[in-house]
Amino acid sequence: MQPKAKILLVEDDSTLGFVVKDNLEEHGYEVIFSSDGESGWQQFMRHNIDICLLDVMLPKKDGMTLATQIRKKNEKIPILFLTAKSMDEDRISGFKAGGDDYITKPFNMTELLLRIEVFLKRTRKKPEEGNGRFELGSLVFDYNNLLLMDGSRKQQLTQKEADLLQFLCTHANAVVKREDILLNVWGKEDYFLGRSMDVFMTKIRKYLKDAEGVELQTIHGVGFKLVLSK
Repeated sequence: MQPKAKILLVEDDSTLGFVVKDNLEEHGYEVIFSSDGESGWQQFMRHNIDICLLDVMLPKKDGMTLATQIRKKNEKIPILFLTAKSMDEDRISGFKAGGDDYITKPFNMTELLLRIEVFLKRTRKKPEEGNGRFELGSLVFDYNNLLLMDGSRKQQLTQKEADLLQFLCTHANAVVKREDILLNVWGKEDYFLGRSMDVFMTKIRKYLKDAEGVELQTIHGVGFKLVLSK
């Protein structure tokens, strides 16, 4: 039977690692397991991975460094960090390193499975599903291929960046509340997800800054507004 997807799991706690691996395999996934960042990178380069689950604190190469390496090699692949409750600031650093989401230890396997399924469903959307192209002033945003284009120049987006920009596009020229963005793009609302959203908004604002006819405004205390003037 063909596995649903191939998952790279990098976790230095061998007991937790094997429990997660067994659960994921029971639900039809193929899991490539590594216990340190260096071997995790080697496995990523060796296999055609669909999604990465990375612990933050890893021997030989920490999860942040590994995520940065993976992101340079593949802009699209979803990266989820496994973080401890006492490591809140590491979550923010994780988003800056290229992570898409995090799940806090100890976590419920049902929640982890749901997060994985959401990401895989988004990354495997077929181009014909809905209208995935948006005109943003002088830019063209191709959601299905995670591309932001300005003439011949192309900016490859991560899945989370594309999901966020798509939500803004579907509410163009209207103020969208922070909590609505969090619920629709991240699936829930909490303080640190709000911090991560700000990281992603900064990235999107950088992508849009030189384009004509489009501006991402911050509405202080409320949310954001994607303004299209042409």
